[in-house]
Amino acid sequence: MATGVVADASAAFLLRLVHDIVAVSVAAGVFKRDCTDLVRRIALFTHLLEEIRDFGPSDHDHASSSSDSSWSADLAIALQAAKRLLSTASGFHSVNSSDGAAKRISFQFQCVTWKLEKTLAKIPFDQFQISEEVQEQISLVRAQLRRATERYGSLNSRKVLNAISQPLEKDVGDTNHEISATTDGVRENRGAARHAADEETKVLERVNSSSTPSEVCLSNETDSKGQENPATKSTEQSKKQDALVIPVDYLCPISLELMRDPVIVATGQTYERSYIQRWIDCGNATCPKTQQKLENLTLTPNYVLRSLINQWCAKHNIEQPIVLANSRLKKGDGSFRDVSGDMAAIQALVANLSSRCLEERRAAVAEIRSLSKRSTDNRILIADAGAIPVLVNLLTADDVSLQEHAVTSILNLSIFENNKSLIMLAGAIPSIVQVLRAGSMEARENAAATLFSLSLADENKIIIGSSGAIPALVDLLQHGSTRGKKDAATALFNLCIYQGNKGRAVRAGIITALLKMLTDSRNCMVDEALTILSVLASNHDAKAAIVKASTIPVLIDLLRTGLPRNKENAAAILLCLCKRDAENLACLSRLGAAIPLTELTKSGTERAKRKATSLLEHLQKLQHP
Repeated sequence: MATGVVADASAAFLLRLVHDIVAVSVAAGVFKRDCTDLVRRIALFTHLLEEIRDFGPSDHDHASSSSDSSWSADLAIALQAAKRLLSTASGFHSVNSSDGAAKRISFQFQCVTWKLEKTLAKIPFDQFQISEEVQEQISLVRAQLRRATERYGSLNSRKVLNAISQPLEKDVGDTNHEISATTDGVRENRGAARHAADEETKVLERVNSSSTPSEVCLSNETDSKGQENPATKSTEQSKKQDALVIPVDYLCPISLELMRDPVIVATGQTYERSYIQRWIDCGNATCPKTQQKLENLTLTPNYVLRSLINQWCAKHNIEQPIVLANSRLKKGDGSFRDVSGDMAAIQALVANLSSRCLEERRAAVAEIRSLSKRSTDNRILIADAGAIPVLVNLLTADDVSLQEHAVTSILNLSIFENNKSLIMLAGAIPSIVQVLRAGSMEARENAAATLFSLSLADENKIIIGSSGAIPALVDLLQHGSTRGKKDAATALFNLCIYQGNKGRAVRAGIITALLKMLTDSRNCMVDEALTILSVLASNHDAKAAIVKASTIPVLIDLLRTGLPRNKENAAAILLCLCKRDAENLACLSRLGAAIPLTELTKSGTERAKRKATSLLEHLQKLQHP
């Protein structure tokens, strides 16, 4: 392909490419999962390119004249390469496991994914006034692309440029040994990836920094023993690992995470102990990776691999995870703590969770709730003892006390990052949603907090959103206690970061609930309402619902009388509603928004000043076209 054709690719041209790619019908074949994932990720470019397309022509020319303008040409090259790749890979079948054509296609997927991620990093968001919501969405897409690239293996830019600039048909028929050598391990790695979704970056934002009023405060940096909050700590850790390519052999084929306690099963495959144990506990008798029947269920520690992982972590300054082995907890600093006594006590408690005696079950679950609140070590030991599936079963118990303690225990356990996957694997979401709908007020509050905690893992946002949780959260937002409303608001905010959940929230009546919160004379949840509205406003259906509910006058009033944070969010929402809508801009003008906006450009926060300035510029263009 001649790069000159796309040297000055317009947003409209790029949008057409995206639409062409999304319209591709993916057929069954070796690369069906790879094709589907690529199409899904590219589809998320749509909102970004629409905002760039709708940016003012004169401003666009100015932005395009910058040194960063090459992003559009690079993106066009990558999208065209993706389009060619999909046409070849969709429906591809290979009977030969060592087929060079399959390796070539695998390498092309790696190249296209790498190029897309690097190009997104070059887009000058500020110059195009891209909304913060779309910027956040693109950051999630970049994280997915980056991790997908790592799954395929190591890469360098020279190979990428050579590969994506050539027609794929030529590449498939070529016998270039350098590329073949690079992709030898790709197929095995891709097969492992099909057992789990891409692990994305964890979004740890809170609604205006308000803590979740749960047993364990999710927004605190330390827990009750002064330990670092694992959610915050794991995010900092992931930032370090993002710059590294973790060796494939160090990743668990089930979780695709760095292993901490690798064990070997009867087929010779290695897994993280907790994940393969849960696989077996669910009644499976096959190897997840090879699908071969396990001759026995013995799990043999892989001491050699564990040593190699420890050495790799030390070499790259990656803090080693807490390891439980031989009744001892190994901390990141290399020290050990004997936990045999704690393990025995916790295992007895877990056994009592299934007791036929109601009082024994109540006492056991109450103690597990208490222990899970205290420390990270306890959260590890309780999960290792197999408590999570039993606690999930107790969520449907008729006894109110059992249900309250069970849901709160799951909330506390979810604070440890590795436990999130175990809770999802146990199928907890439908039962948590049922508690959210029909439980006691305390149980509903902690069910909402649990959904928030689990939704910090981005792949869980989709699962939770499609489970029916959003209408139940909106109901709690409207009719719950003050604490319940705050829990619901926090969970809804985090879930609505995912574009697909915004429409669900609108259909559940969230706009009416948020407007009521904005106009409540007690002003106790204005911050939360504005923060959620700022996330929703980029969605077409939400925007229409916000305007229809006569929210614009309320937002203008907040520009005059609100706290600095409220003024900032109100200006951001108004900009999102009005910057490409002449009717809404005219409404702003009629209601006298120019005066408080002008004041905000002088005395507001830095973000508020930017939003207010942009709104005033749009108003001036309306009055003087």
